[in-house]
Amino acid sequence: MLNNKNIILGVCGSIAAYKAATLVRLLVKSGANVKVILTADAANFITPLTLATLSKNPVYTKYFEEETGVWSNHVELGLWADYMIIAPASANTLAKMAGGLCDNLLTAVYLSAKCPVYFAPAMDLDMWKHESTATNISKLQSFGNVLISPNSGELASGLFGAGRMAEPEEIISFLQERILSSLPLAGVKVMVTAGPTYEPIDPVRFIGNHSSGKMGFAIADEFAGLGAEVTLISGPSAMQSVQRVNRIDVTTAAEMLEACQANFEVSKITVMSAAVADYTPAQVATQKIKKSDDDLKIELKKTIDILATLGKRKQEGQILVGFALETQNEEEHAKGKLVKKNLDLIVLNSLNDPGAGFQKDTNKISIFNRDFEKQVFNTKSKTEVAKDICKAILNLFKPL
Repeated sequence: MLNNKNIILGVCGSIAAYKAATLVRLLVKSGANVKVILTADAANFITPLTLATLSKNPVYTKYFEEETGVWSNHVELGLWADYMIIAPASANTLAKMAGGLCDNLLTAVYLSAKCPVYFAPAMDLDMWKHESTATNISKLQSFGNVLISPNSGELASGLFGAGRMAEPEEIISFLQERILSSLPLAGVKVMVTAGPTYEPIDPVRFIGNHSSGKMGFAIADEFAGLGAEVTLISGPSAMQSVQRVNRIDVTTAAEMLEACQANFEVSKITVMSAAVADYTPAQVATQKIKKSDDDLKIELKKTIDILATLGKRKQEGQILVGFALETQNEEEHAKGKLVKKNLDLIVLNSLNDPGAGFQKDTNKISIFNRDFEKQVFNTKSKTEVAKDICKAILNLFKPL
């Protein structure tokens, strides 16, 4: 959920500022790009050097750094962020935020931010219970800011009660769950196939193709980024997902068919981008076939058409998308597959197009719907192509 997200962490003057080090580490570990803003009082509790080392970015403390002559542009920082977290959020800073006061860099960035803002208060029990604090928090929530409630426990003063900043792990989980629940495909089950299949001739040889799996993995990652629960069924591939997906590794077309049948019924959306072998050896030698002077003849038999099989099983409300990699009569063949295999969309790419095909980082596609309406896209990275494909699918998607 946080991979490649830009996050500003504001740290205020509180003993809980020591937790900011762990929070930054966890954010970075989750794949986020983190920039930290320290208030003057926060720098008395944790050093900028610690947070700069962990975040791998300079730490911002004031508008203008006299030593370096660098001006920190609060507007640019506010626009850069996808999310802003203020943790710990002191009573003083909460009051400034609620009242629109802007006497330091952190509050200036807060007032400039266009992104969701989360705040995790930390203060002593009496401060937390004070009516003015409650009023400020209520006011901040009315602005759309999100409270991450403090825990109860032993406080720095020796008192016991509410006011302990939420633990860094709790803040990460809260943020991830909040982001997930707001995504368009939150909780929707999606199945994606990727890569080639290898059909064995003997224990060391196989029939295969040049598919790398890049396109299918990019689609699976894009769906996961949209909140979907993704099952990725992959033939042999060196690719790794950058998002959290349920990966099922298979080798042959028969194994891919079995995995697809096991997951298709519960999948609201299915995208079949794997390059599945059309033929497999009729007999597989149990021992390595020795080289001889005679020609080697291998009898092949057809594999079961996985896409057509799923098309026959498709229920109302399910979305089934196929791929057509063609070299001639491209549109005619793609439209034929669209109808014959009961698809909702078909993605066409041609080996005649520069930048398209196996092993490449780019692709060039066209998408046809059931009415044969055509969308044509320029050559793009497969990551961007995945976004185009998922957007076309979202246009068909109707939540249950």
